[in-house]
Amino acid sequence: MAKQIYLNLPVKDLKRSVDFFTALGFSFNPDYTDENATCMIINDDAFVMLLVEGFFKTFTSKDVADATASTEAILAFSVDSRDAVDETVRKALAAGGTPSQEVQDYGFMYNHSFQDPDGHLWEVMWMDPAGPPADGSPAGGAEAPAS
Repeated sequence: MAKQIYLNLPVKDLKRSVDFFTALGFSFNPDYTDENATCMIINDDAFVMLLVEGFFKTFTSKDVADATASTEAILAFSVDSRDAVDETVRKALAAGGTPSQEVQDYGFMYNHSFQDPDGHLWEVMWMDPAGPPADGSPAGGAEAPAS
């Protein structure tokens, strides 16, 4: 079983990316930071390696996707409340991110999203610790998601 997860993302300007994610409240491990890369700490077991695009290319023989033109992945992380979802997205937009999707409110789950300066898609979510209602209906009077 995996113990930790490291996501690797190509970035065009490492300083711009560090400044952006610092504005959202993330910190970085200086032991894994140089002019080519940095290790953004999500929590004790999850990390995002932001790698300058040229350095990122040394790890793959495939072309690097242009995240501003296509979607390679949606990176999601949870926060402690609905207000924290909104605050994180507000900070992302103020720091130079761009909107992605509209808020999605399923009652027991609430999420919003943004694109970082390189176009990577990020989703910020809150889930009620009690989980979805037992009868399958949305909690809190929210509309059920369209199928």
